[in-house]
Amino acid sequence: MHPKPQNAFYAQSGGVTAVINATASGLLSAARQHKDKFGTVYAGRNGILGGLNDDLIDTSRMTDAEVAALKYTPGGAFGSCRHQLKSFAQDPASYEKLIATFKKHNIGFFFYNGGGDSQDTAHKISEASRQLGFPVQCIGIPKTIDNDLPFTDNCPGFGSVAKYVAVSIREAAFDVASMAATSTKVFILEVMGRHAGWIAAASGLATEQQGDAPHVILFPEIAFDETAFLAKVNDTVKALGFCAIVVSEGVKNQNGEFLSEVGGRDAFGHAQLGGVAPRLAELIQNKLKFKVHNAVSDYLQRSARHIASQVDVDQAFALGQQAITFALDGKSGIMLTITRKSQQPYQWGISHVPLEDVANQERFMPRDYISADGFHITSSCREYLQPLIQGEAYPPYELGLPKYHRFDWQKAQR
Repeated sequence: MHPKPQNAFYAQSGGVTAVINATASGLLSAARQHKDKFGTVYAGRNGILGGLNDDLIDTSRMTDAEVAALKYTPGGAFGSCRHQLKSFAQDPASYEKLIATFKKHNIGFFFYNGGGDSQDTAHKISEASRQLGFPVQCIGIPKTIDNDLPFTDNCPGFGSVAKYVAVSIREAAFDVASMAATSTKVFILEVMGRHAGWIAAASGLATEQQGDAPHVILFPEIAFDETAFLAKVNDTVKALGFCAIVVSEGVKNQNGEFLSEVGGRDAFGHAQLGGVAPRLAELIQNKLKFKVHNAVSDYLQRSARHIASQVDVDQAFALGQQAITFALDGKSGIMLTITRKSQQPYQWGISHVPLEDVANQERFMPRDYISADGFHITSSCREYLQPLIQGEAYPPYELGLPKYHRFDWQKAQR
């Protein structure tokens, strides 16, 4: 008799993206092609908490149409979380609880879909499962709009945010320019990016010729210089009549302090950020006397599935499928990576690196991707970014709005 196939556990972690569910769709559809190797694929309700609380979603109850619908659905369909696991030595009880859930449900494969902190979690679980005598194949699948994971060319979720931000600043600039003579002269768009300025940099794709917005980009990698900033804004308004600015939430002053820290910490100890755009608006109004409007893209940028990059969707889906392939090959303790095979034409593939090399590491903007004055991107950065926003992947529409599937997990819970 053949042994009963082991089951799998898939969970989503951290801030969600417009394409994280595309990864889930790729993984589930691929697993269904290998029922002799994979039993039931369970999804954790609210990420790793689903494993800790034995709160699993039986995805075998999903129809093939529902699995396909994941590819077009924003947010985290199974629920995500920000939950940090301490080391096994510090908190063995949590790992014992998790492995008890895995044993109960005959789970031999663990796929964790998240960013740097999530890869650390996957690595810890990989190590702990061996120590507890129930080794589980652990595979990390990258996801983060911040694009700050090392070893991978880019991160699923980033390409769609990059497209959204570039489109948004281009459209807003047309609005501001048309009213600048008698009204608002400066517009500021605040985007996510705690330590790395990849999202802010992507706005620079909207600048195709001299005078195009954004005219100023502020990166976390470049210390904020108030005098130079105000001079740049003033000169731009004098030359063009208006100024469009994109600022990363993680911009710091000369002392390395966040301009926008509002107090409080998340589960991983990260400072809560928000509100740098209003602070800059106040500075400009007080010093330069220009009328300023500002906006914070916040969740809008990462949930905008209606304007997702086709490249981003394709990569996210393919990573889910490849995770199954690597699991079938017996690989464990790895994170999948995207490799850039060629620039012209843009071609990419999928590889992997050890989880222990990725955990809690960040990749920042190279200095040669930022202009000499620190206020824009270089041609090298543009060359890197441009392929990632290519193609439109519109969801189905109904009555003028995106038709997103609403999943009912109450009936799917075991």
